Amino acid sequence: MPTLRLRNLTEAFSRRLFSTSGLVRTFNAGKISPFITKLLKSRDITITEKDCQAELRKPLLDVLHDRGLIKTCINEDGLRKIIATKVGLYCGADPTAKSLHLGNLLPLMILLHFNLRGHNIFPLIGGATGAVGDPSGRTTERTSMTNDSRADHVYRISHQLLNFFQTGIKYASTRNPAIDDTNCGVLDLKNNYKWWGEMGMLQFLSTYGRFIRVNQMLARDSVKRRISSEQGIGFNEFTYQVLQAYDFYYLNRTYGVDVQVGGKDQYGNIVAGIDFISRLNKEDNKNNGKKQQNSCFGLTAPLLTTASGVKFGKSAGNAIFIDPELTPTFDIYQFMYRVADEDVERFLHMFSLLPLPVIDKVVEAHMHDKYTRFGQTVLACEICDLIYGDGTGLINHNMSKLIFENPKTVDADQIIEAFSVQPDLLTKLTMKQALGLSVPNLLYIMSHGVKSKNHFRRMMKTGAVRNGKSRKMKLMDPRNLLKRKDLIDEKLLILKAGKDVYIAEITE
Repeated sequence: MPTLRLRNLTEAFSRRLFSTSGLVRTFNAGKISPFITKLLKSRDITITEKDCQAELRKPLLDVLHDRGLIKTCINEDGLRKIIATKVGLYCGADPTAKSLHLGNLLPLMILLHFNLRGHNIFPLIGGATGAVGDPSGRTTERTSMTNDSRADHVYRISHQLLNFFQTGIKYASTRNPAIDDTNCGVLDLKNNYKWWGEMGMLQFLSTYGRFIRVNQMLARDSVKRRISSEQGIGFNEFTYQVLQAYDFYYLNRTYGVDVQVGGKDQYGNIVAGIDFISRLNKEDNKNNGKKQQNSCFGLTAPLLTTASGVKFGKSAGNAIFIDPELTPTFDIYQFMYRVADEDVERFLHMFSLLPLPVIDKVVEAHMHDKYTRFGQTVLACEICDLIYGDGTGLINHNMSKLIFENPKTVDADQIIEAFSVQPDLLTKLTMKQALGLSVPNLLYIMSHGVKSKNHFRRMMKTGAVRNGKSRKMKLMDPRNLLKRKDLIDEKLLILKAGKDVYIAEITE
């Protein structure tokens, strides 16, 4: 299991007071992403030292509320007090798919904000609980998977979790250079199979069973809905909340984790964990004659929805996976570029680490001239850089300009460089292979055979196929063969068929 330690793990137990201002370093505007600087300046917007320092000195929970990242906070008054010390937080992800999706990122964004303020975070992969299945937010039982598939998912998601935080920390200082990215807290990935693999059923029931209340388990909304459904609920899913509660307890006792973070649908499971820990603490205090105060807390993020209320996720069937093998980064860019105007401000607050006053200016400029989709452009670049690293937004921005804005200033080499990062979007042919082929044959090859040659012939006859950088030249005769003069700079072929654009690099 991959593990990253940014500080010695003994710091996970540290409860020394630390100053938020100590996490603020000298402002260096040169660290800001050059492309974002240029993009913002096109609307006379500048990332200032005042804006950056002000956000870092604001109470963190206030920042998270302002950004719309908190749906509920369990014992907020108590949490505000303890985050004056270095605390530990965790968020779990079960390996139910090959990849995390955009909706999974909201709880992770909460962890990232805490980590940037010096707090310790423990992303958790459910190597054990993934075999059981969480009924939260579901009306039917999850489809079982083979052990090999689950192991593959564990491996993939473990790396995605680590990459998200590693990339996010680097990204943060390119948006707010006052952030001291050398003073982040511990980042330590955990797999709950480590402790569940060593725990037998009899051992668990004899040690912890009396601290679990069945009436409370039955009262959980996720359980009640499933019990009243025609399918019912299996014992495996019914007991899932117990497993998650023990995860919280184990992490609390072993690594000093005080706060569990999850999606809105995890509220019941988080409460179950806090209650479980409280019962065990009372038992320990009684046995040891102590009055230990060891409160735990919970934060839930809202579900990711559009302004019209459409949910994004696997259960809704429209998940946007972050693994570039499943969803090219260009597709994620386009998804964000196409969001409604009403979603721009909310998504920028959630997915961007630009200071809030800067986001306010972006939204103001966008609302003044919605036609240019300036707000969506910033949003799309921000989420690409957040997930995949600084510069990914620029690459996809150039690709988007090519496909949708017909820029005559972008030359063939720039286009090839942009598309070569995502090879599925760029077909490579030799001059010998390309010249002499009919347009339907070329489109068939460039679409990787997804659509038939007859399909493209029909499109050509209706004038739906165009050629060239400006894509103004209609190609209507399916018998026409590709000629050297049809290429841009004798090395690039761009064909548009309906709404789809196909790109090919032609080499000698």
